[in-house]
Amino acid sequence: MNKSKVQEILDQVAADGRSALTAPEGRAVAEAYGISTPAEGLATSPDEAEKLAQAIGFPVVMKIVSPDVLHKTEAGGVIVGVGSLPEVGWAFEKILTSVRAHVPGADVRGVQIQKQLGGGHEVIIGAVTDPSFGKIVAFGLGGVLVEVLKDVTFRLAPVTPETAASMLDGIAAAEILKGVRGSEPANRELLIDLIVRVSQLVTDFPQLAEVDLNPVLATGDSAIAVDVRILVDEAAAERPETFTTEQILAAMNRIMKPAAVAVIGASAEAGKIGNSVMKNLVNGGYAGQIFPINPKADEILGLKAVKSITDVPGDVDVAVFAIPAKFVPQALDEAGAKGVAGAILIPSGFAETGNQELQDEVLAIARRHGVRILGPNIYGYYYTPENLSATFCTPYDVRGGVALSSQSGGIGMAILGFSRSAGMGVSAIVGVGNKADIDEDDLLTFFEQDDNTNLIAMHLEDLKDGRAFAEVAKRVSATKPVVVLKAGRTDQGAKAAGSHTGALAGNDKVYDDILRESGVIRAPGLNDLLEYARGVPLLPTPAGENVVIITGAGGSGVLLSDACVDNGLNLMAIPPDLDTAFRAYIPPFGAAGNPVDITGGEPPSTYRNTIALGLSDERVHALILGYWHTIVTPPMTFAELVVDVVEEFRAKGIHKPVVASLSGDVEVEEASEHLYRHGIVAYPYDTEKPVAVLGAKYRWARAAGLITPA
Repeated sequence: MNKSKVQEILDQVAADGRSALTAPEGRAVAEAYGISTPAEGLATSPDEAEKLAQAIGFPVVMKIVSPDVLHKTEAGGVIVGVGSLPEVGWAFEKILTSVRAHVPGADVRGVQIQKQLGGGHEVIIGAVTDPSFGKIVAFGLGGVLVEVLKDVTFRLAPVTPETAASMLDGIAAAEILKGVRGSEPANRELLIDLIVRVSQLVTDFPQLAEVDLNPVLATGDSAIAVDVRILVDEAAAERPETFTTEQILAAMNRIMKPAAVAVIGASAEAGKIGNSVMKNLVNGGYAGQIFPINPKADEILGLKAVKSITDVPGDVDVAVFAIPAKFVPQALDEAGAKGVAGAILIPSGFAETGNQELQDEVLAIARRHGVRILGPNIYGYYYTPENLSATFCTPYDVRGGVALSSQSGGIGMAILGFSRSAGMGVSAIVGVGNKADIDEDDLLTFFEQDDNTNLIAMHLEDLKDGRAFAEVAKRVSATKPVVVLKAGRTDQGAKAAGSHTGALAGNDKVYDDILRESGVIRAPGLNDLLEYARGVPLLPTPAGENVVIITGAGGSGVLLSDACVDNGLNLMAIPPDLDTAFRAYIPPFGAAGNPVDITGGEPPSTYRNTIALGLSDERVHALILGYWHTIVTPPMTFAELVVDVVEEFRAKGIHKPVVASLSGDVEVEEASEHLYRHGIVAYPYDTEKPVAVLGAKYRWARAAGLITPA
């Protein structure tokens, strides 16, 4: 890779004040990184064009070369299929006339004469600078198909050959590239190499805002970039401010486990935020010191009030701000001088209302003192192991292993309400609001080493530093599931800018691919996020992919099967001996196979025996139960027998995930709750949700490398 050659070209582009490379410059950059391009040359006259075309060999493609013409086709600057000398002269004049009419005063450097290639598969390989993730690489079907099908996948740059291979396999049309109906397959190794080279190019030169190779013509023995388009922007090289893991943990441990908390704006008046925060801290059982800060009060809730945080005797770890936004800078300056680790900014009135200047001022003060900011515009946060409710919302004290965060206050309240209603134990609930400073990767870093947390679930609208999040999430996901609800799935927020790669880099597709690559479980909706958070930790990690459905109703079996397909679960092909074993327990008019349909009129023993068989057979890795309300086996009878048989096998050291769908009258609600309380994920009136939770568990286990291949 000839970095000095690329730098020379970029220096000239910068000296010219340009934001785009010409086609010959793009070709030179490509060649410097070992990216093959067709034979070509630059002509400044019809005579030169004819000589070049004759030397290259017909047919040729002729393209305008001008730094002022980025969209050559729209300007009439491209003519393909030029097959003779007379056509070359005509095409040369036609291109110049069209371009000058379309872009008056354009700086025309000449016309590129390029060998026209045929055959093979047209793919796109490119890189773009994403607002959240920085440099990302794209691969998909190219040419005209890229605009029609948008079959493309993304990864963080730089990529390894293994990651590049996953990109080839990650598009819907992956089989086409392998050759179908006698067509020649594309050379897989050459495409992998090309993806790696493009990713390395933008990594080595981060000022390259976009690199677009489209189409790349891929055959059995070549992969040639027919068209190269490169944009430059010095801002594309900028990266968000980052902290080391040690720095993050030093602050987050003091924030989540403070020995002393000050409430700036504490109030004795009911209905005020400062009063609610104080009540939650005092009445919630927090054992650390609490210092109410109020210049006009002597005592609040039985605690001596002080005029300023600087008057507090001893150290303070956390300052909760319950004052109007305009007073925050001065108070934060004082808190910083006091040496607090975290400033919890509850008030609104910052960037969310357009007052970015105030938010920037506050962040600058925090940086000067080494304070980390949570917020602003948040409801606060909870950390149950410390009985800490640093919030103006209702307290929450059901301890458990789920840590939740939300960017929205309203979603935070939904999280709180669901947790209370479902009795879900949580380690933390954290509002991040505007994310002026602390964001999701800071939280992940803390929860990764937090022994009180075994699953992290996050609602987010964007990622301030998506690259940092992806890197931390990949590490955390190896041991703890990370569930994400990304709001704005339909928002195509990336700039289309005319480039195919840029236009394809819609926010959601980028998030989807990169979060999946990082091992994150993505939840499609809020209820899914919460149900995954509640259910995934209860399910044992499956040892393999074989899932068996046992159902008392054929209709439920069909719906459960559909849900398995939707959630990427593998319905086991029942081997003959296991089929015979199941048939021994079900009536002749039932159905073995998968689903195993025991029919609705069977007694509890049929459920018990078939479930026990599924649990005892080592080839079966997970069970989905479909229950139908009958007089013979009432709902609670079903629930109790399932719990009994599952716990019997747990006592033997056999732990398999079991989920259940219960159909029937209202008694199935109580039966479902009984199952859930005993570690069996169960839902009444729903065939999709239990399978979705099981699917989420499987997605995590696969990403973490915990499932043994069949």
